[in-house]
Amino acid sequence: MKATNSIIALIITIVICMSCTQVQQNDTVQQQPDFEMISKLNVMAPNAIMHKEYVKTIGRMAYVWGWPMVNTHNRRATITQAPEPGKLGGVVPVAPLNHLCMLNDYVKPIQSFVACPNQDVAYGLAMCALDEEPVVVQVPDFGDRFWVYALYDARTDQYGQFGKAYGTKPGFYLLVGPNWEGDVPDGITKVIKATTEFTFIAPRVFIDDTPEDKEAIKPIVNQINAYPLAKYDGETKIKDWDNIPSFPAPETKGESKWVVPELFFDQLPGVMDLVPPLPGEEALYASIRQVLNAAEKDPEIKKILHEVAVNTEKEVIGPLFLWKHNGIPAGNGWNRSYNNAQWGFDYLMRTSTARSNMFDNRPTETQYFYTDNDSEGHQLESQSTYAITFPEGQLPPVNGFWSLTLYNEYHIFSPNDLNRYSLGTKNKTLINNEDGSLTLYAGANPSDEDKTSNWLPAPEGTFSLYIRAYWGKQAILDGSWIPPYIEKIR
Repeated sequence: MKATNSIIALIITIVICMSCTQVQQNDTVQQQPDFEMISKLNVMAPNAIMHKEYVKTIGRMAYVWGWPMVNTHNRRATITQAPEPGKLGGVVPVAPLNHLCMLNDYVKPIQSFVACPNQDVAYGLAMCALDEEPVVVQVPDFGDRFWVYALYDARTDQYGQFGKAYGTKPGFYLLVGPNWEGDVPDGITKVIKATTEFTFIAPRVFIDDTPEDKEAIKPIVNQINAYPLAKYDGETKIKDWDNIPSFPAPETKGESKWVVPELFFDQLPGVMDLVPPLPGEEALYASIRQVLNAAEKDPEIKKILHEVAVNTEKEVIGPLFLWKHNGIPAGNGWNRSYNNAQWGFDYLMRTSTARSNMFDNRPTETQYFYTDNDSEGHQLESQSTYAITFPEGQLPPVNGFWSLTLYNEYHIFSPNDLNRYSLGTKNKTLINNEDGSLTLYAGANPSDEDKTSNWLPAPEGTFSLYIRAYWGKQAILDGSWIPPYIEKIR
C-alpha cells in the first residue's frame, strides 16, 4: 500500500511539474514583444511639454549625430552650383549635379575644400542625387596603376566595391537609388545600388612624383567620367581635363565652413527627410523629430536649439579636430582611424573624422595614422627638426602605396619653395641610411644638404603628420604594424 501511494504521489508530482512547465512556456510565449503595438507606441506625443534641459539634451545629441550629414548636404548644395565641370578657384574639381570633374595632377596646395588633402593621387568628384536619375560611371583600363573610386552615401559610409583591390574591370557602371526599378540598358557592366539618394563619387588614381608619370596618366584620367543615364550611348566619353574652366572661390584660412551652427537645426529636418534611419535608429529619429517639431511651434524651444548648436560646435565638435581626440591609439604617439567609411552606429568616429579629415576610404582600402605631437608628447613646431625613421623592412606594408604628409595647423597645405607636401612610394629620390633604414625629416631644414631629398618643410607655427597606407597588408589591417617614433633632433 505504501508503495502504491508512493507511486501515485510521484505521478501527481510529475503532472504538477509538467503543468508548471507548460504554464511557464505559455507565459514565455505571451511575453514575446508585440511589434505592431510597439510601432504604434513609437509615435511620439505631438504636444509634449518639454523643459529646457531636456531640449538641450536631445539637441546636443542631434548636433553630434547629424553634423556629418548636414556637412555633406551643404557641400553638395555649393559644389553643384557649377554650370559645367571645372575648378573652383582653379583648384578644386566641381561639377553640376550628377556630373563628374577630374584633376589630372596632384591637388594644388591652396585648396581648402576638404581637410587633409592627398598629394599622392589625382582626385575627382561628383555630387549626385540618384532619386532624380541614375548615373553612369566610366572605368578605364588602369593597367598596373593603383586606383579606387570611393562611393559615399549621405552618412559618409562607403558602399560598393570599385578599385584595383577588388579586381574591378573596365566598363560602364550604373549607380541607382535605393528604390530604382528601371530597365538596364545594353552595355552596362554592373548595376550598383546606393544606400541613400545622395551619392558622392571620389575617384583616386596614384601618380608617381615624376614628370613622365604625370604625362602618362593624362590619357587614362581623360577616360574617367560620370553623367546622367540619359546621356549614355555605349561610347566612352573622353574629356580633356586640362581644358576646363575656373570659377571664383572665396579665400579661407582653413577648411571651408560647411556647418553653420546658427542654421543647423533649420537644415536638419530636410536632411533627415532624405536619409532614412538605419535599422535600430528609429527611436533616435523619433526623439529628434519630436523636439524639431516642437521648435517649429515654440520660438523659445527654437532659441534653445540655436544656443545648443553654438555651444556644441565649440565644446564638442571643435575639440574633435585635434588628433588626440580622434581614432584609437596606434603606438609611439600616433593614433589611427577606425571604422572609417563604414561607421554604422559609431557616431563618435564618424563625426570626429568629418570634422578633421572628411571622406576617408574604408579600412581595407586605406588606413590613416596621425599625430600633432612628437613621441615625447610635445606639439610639433616649425622651429624644430624631427626625424621619423622606418627600420629596414618596416615601411608601411601595403599592396598599393604609402606616404607621410605634413599639414599646417588647419590640416591643409601651406605653400613652400620645394612644392613638397608628402613623401613616400611616389618619390624616386629618397635616400636610405647605410643600414637600410629610411629616415624622413619634418620641420626646419636638416643641417646636412644631402638630407634635403628626405625633408618635408613645415610652415611657420605648429603642424601635424599623417601616414596613409593604401591597400594595406594584414599587419596594417590588424594593427600589428606600428608607426615609427617622431624624434626631435634639433
